[in-house]
Amino acid sequence: MKCVVVGLGVQGRKRLAVAGPEAIGWVDPVVAGATWRAIEEVPLDSYEAALVCTPDGTKDQLLTYLLGHGKHVLVEKPLLAADEASLTRLQRLSRTTGAVCYTAYNHRFEPHLASVKALLDEAAIGEVYQARFFYGNGTAREVRNSVWRDRGLGVVSDLASHMFDMAIFMFGTPTVRPRMWSCERFENQACDYFAMGFPGWRPMVRIEGTLLSWRNSFHLDIVGERGSIHVNSLCKWGPSSLIIRDRKLPSGKPDERVHVLEQPDPTWAAEYEYFKALCATGGTNIENDIWINRALGELAAQAGVELVS
Repeated sequence: MKCVVVGLGVQGRKRLAVAGPEAIGWVDPVVAGATWRAIEEVPLDSYEAALVCTPDGTKDQLLTYLLGHGKHVLVEKPLLAADEASLTRLQRLSRTTGAVCYTAYNHRFEPHLASVKALLDEAAIGEVYQARFFYGNGTAREVRNSVWRDRGLGVVSDLASHMFDMAIFMFGTPTVRPRMWSCERFENQACDYFAMGFPGWRPMVRIEGTLLSWRNSFHLDIVGERGSIHVNSLCKWGPSSLIIRDRKLPSGKPDERVHVLEQPDPTWAAEYEYFKALCATGGTNIENDIWINRALGELAAQAGVELVS
């Protein structure tokens, strides 16, 4: 499959490396050495798909052009729109032309998170009572120095969108909107720390994210009727551990199984292969984007900021 990478920032370079010789070049209006400056310059008969890695505000126009010309699209998360009608329009366009529109959430391909999903599907810990996601990195200064990232919801749209998707992946689409408990601005103009949850939904899900974690961290703790499941770290920050604990009744120290992985991040290549397979069968995950967009839109309204700028 011949593809073109649109946007050669951090994510674009990762996508370009994974695509390898299947990438015929890249589009970027400012990066020196770009093959083209605009997507319209790329000959339509030279590629079948595009990997879109651009700021949020440019995605709608790019996707409209690409899908309208029957080009499959992998677009970096989150896919946001000030008007939800824009997303439903892209959904219809994808179905009309048969072009895939897939929003990338690469953590679904994290080995231990895929194992958690399998454990939940087989009810390994019985009824799930609660789950806590924590995602932290130390990029506050990089975000503040960026020409476009330190605005709107800040870290919320970046990291909460990942954790919303993980919650949907593992537990299904929440029946309630998230409630923001804390949204702080310690070093940045936009939010650089948040804590929120889904009160009234079962399982009770809490998510927390920050740009002020000087050592990159990811933790997932799921507590259920018959035990608990825990993930510490991701492969990209390795080693990553998966711990399954069996509840002792009436109480006591649980038996546990520990699985440790220390390997390069496999998610980018795995997701690219998934995308290529999807291009052969057709489909879109925009329904997921619509829910995430609504949730983030309500949080943006509460914070008095624009969702997309």
